[in-house]
Amino acid sequence: MPIMLEEIYEQPQAIAATLEQEHAAVAALVSALREREIRHVIIAARGTSDHAATYAKYLFEIVMGIPVALAAPSVFTLYDAQMHLTGCLMLGISQSGQATDVVQTLSSARAAGALTACITNVPSSPLTSVSDFTLLCHAGEERAVAATKTYTASLALVALLAGQWSNHAGILQGLRALPDLIRSVLSLDEPIAQWVERYRYITECAVLARGLNQATALEAALKMTETSYLVAKAYSMADFLHGPVAIVRDGFPCFLYAPDGRAYPSMVELALKLRERNAEMVVFARSPEILDLARRPIAIPVEVDELLSPLLYIVPGQLWACHLAQARGLNPDRPRGLTKVTLTR
Repeated sequence: MPIMLEEIYEQPQAIAATLEQEHAAVAALVSALREREIRHVIIAARGTSDHAATYAKYLFEIVMGIPVALAAPSVFTLYDAQMHLTGCLMLGISQSGQATDVVQTLSSARAAGALTACITNVPSSPLTSVSDFTLLCHAGEERAVAATKTYTASLALVALLAGQWSNHAGILQGLRALPDLIRSVLSLDEPIAQWVERYRYITECAVLARGLNQATALEAALKMTETSYLVAKAYSMADFLHGPVAIVRDGFPCFLYAPDGRAYPSMVELALKLRERNAEMVVFARSPEILDLARRPIAIPVEVDELLSPLLYIVPGQLWACHLAQARGLNPDRPRGLTKVTLTR
């Protein structure tokens, strides 16, 4: 079994441990956020962690009503910008805690008056040294290059922070059920291993979602790109219809993530348009309505609140990427030219 697949299966335990052991740390951060009357958030991240940041942007803005920006670290690292960040939370996300530009961004933000916090899987890493508060993913060592369990553990911490900060009972209650829900979704492993055979020779595809699951589209596309070396481009459904839909021709592969919720009707609209163009649709969803439009429907066997759906819907995407790489004769654990830690300035 590939290490990547082993780590996909470790996600229920990693999320459960993270939620249990970081509850107090999140509560301490929330207390500081309230005391300092934080009114806006900036998040610095790269790669997979940047997709966790995308989820945080949507979730914080939806449940907190607080504007969130995704940082451009080069503003600090290349241009030495002097920003005024009093009243701001600067949140850094890095599974290794070693991302040089994220570390420098938090360091500069702290000097500019921001409250700083980080999400990482590695205690005593450089990122924790420039953070006023540290939230740890209790995922254990991640040996595969492609991040899986640290990603969902990061999402769990984002959701826990949003739930506590907003006193959102639905999020907090839903998080407790997530490990078991993910175990149910892992039942898709064997069928996905068979279904990917049809797609082993694809060279490009579009990965589509909207709203909260834009993070899922981004992360699923990255996982396929990393492990199968194909051009997988993620789009918001809304952006896709504003131009990129022109790339869709007969048989063009399109992967749609469409959980029930506010974004679902627009995903049905997209699926109908793609069917008119004879796209090859792979649809991850709960509702039979949109699954019936797919060439390959992947029925999610459990219900989940849309606010927490990115933690669940990325799991079949991870399984798909891992099995597709194997079907192509590739090693998903050691993608060519990549290392576990990438340092950029």
